[in-house]
Amino acid sequence: MALSAPLSATASLLPDDFGHFQKHIDRKWIEDALAANGPAKLRNRKLPADHVVWLVVGMALYRNLPIAEVVRRLELVLPDRDGDRTVAPSAIPQARNRVGEAPVRHLFERTGRAWTDPAVGTARYRGLSLWGMDGSCLEVADTPDNRENFGGTETSRGKSGYPLARVVVLMALRTHLLRAAAVGGYWQSEVSLAEPLRAEIPDDSLTAVDRGFFGAPTLLGITRGGKNRNWITRKKSNLRMRTVKRLGRGDEIVEMDVSPEARRKDPTLPRTWQMRAIKYQRKGFRPETLLTSLLDAEAYPAPELVALYHERWELELGYDEIKTEMLERRETLRSQAAWAVWQEMWGVLLAYNLVQLERERLARLAGVPPTRISFVTVLRELRTAFVNWQHTSAGALPTRIREWEEALLRFVLPERRSDRVYPRAVKVKMSKYRRKRPQASSTENGLRGWI
Repeated sequence: MALSAPLSATASLLPDDFGHFQKHIDRKWIEDALAANGPAKLRNRKLPADHVVWLVVGMALYRNLPIAEVVRRLELVLPDRDGDRTVAPSAIPQARNRVGEAPVRHLFERTGRAWTDPAVGTARYRGLSLWGMDGSCLEVADTPDNRENFGGTETSRGKSGYPLARVVVLMALRTHLLRAAAVGGYWQSEVSLAEPLRAEIPDDSLTAVDRGFFGAPTLLGITRGGKNRNWITRKKSNLRMRTVKRLGRGDEIVEMDVSPEARRKDPTLPRTWQMRAIKYQRKGFRPETLLTSLLDAEAYPAPELVALYHERWELELGYDEIKTEMLERRETLRSQAAWAVWQEMWGVLLAYNLVQLERERLARLAGVPPTRISFVTVLRELRTAFVNWQHTSAGALPTRIREWEEALLRFVLPERRSDRVYPRAVKVKMSKYRRKRPQASSTENGLRGWI
């Protein structure tokens, strides 16, 4: 099991001498994350700050449990002199408030870089590590504070039923591990949220992005931000390009102008830029054109790049793993104040990476790619083991681990069939009726203090 225990030995879920369970998150990483945000965060309480960090992770792993029950099951409360581990329910939101969102974000960012370091062994294509960058939205609790900080859609039928938080991630496509993420309001575009993530893209890499990210500031920002950093995306239908050189059938070097508006914002951008255009058509789909900064047709054959681009779908599968499996298709995140939503979001992303680490380890044992290990199975077994193993003696743990690993290896998924076609369809028609928003009341402002 890859999930580490809380720091205090008195409330540890697993024995400290069983290093396998402690290896993924260094204790000092949590201490540094808390210390970086003020010494007051480190005060010793029945529910200390380091345990609150694990509470936020536990909230993501145990979506079906009330927060107080997560605290109880994971035994996060330090015992008093009488051995009592109870804590007043009101103390839990107070403890989350004391910690805030910054330490959880700090820990996610540090672990994300460490766990996705290409030098560790990220699967590569011709010497390039493979990444995907894209965004999605998550519903949050419908409170005035969340409405103000996150916003939502507004149409002729009224405002969206729930406020929407927008998240953009940088994912290692062949392991689903998240290297970096940005979280903001619905009013923020994916392109603007993705801007700081470009700095996290490693050298000697290929990053697949949706065509909505197409633009000289974003794509040239990738190539100019490091050594041998490349990108690949689909062509928008309205792009105007000039052929510079033909490399083969449906494969050519093209040139296009950088917009005056982009050059006004960033005078360092060139007037024109070149890229490679690859035309192709998959069975059952209309013709498409890929654009990429990989200009060498011999070093990077067109058919291989076409196949690689479609690995970008792994990122969509990752969002599905978070929304459908981890959050169990609940309509919203549970936090009702904006700062708590951010804290919870970083906990979700951190918990997701911990599950992916265990998935990657099991894939090595089975000798298959991580995507061949069922995410659902690993998540389900981790949830069970995280609680049950705290009552297992140290001597019995090795046997339990071997049994668990052998059982999980039976859930290796079959190889994917690339010839399957799923045309898009409207499965649920939107209602024609105008949305009816709840009416403001005298207690509305009181929601601002909730978490």
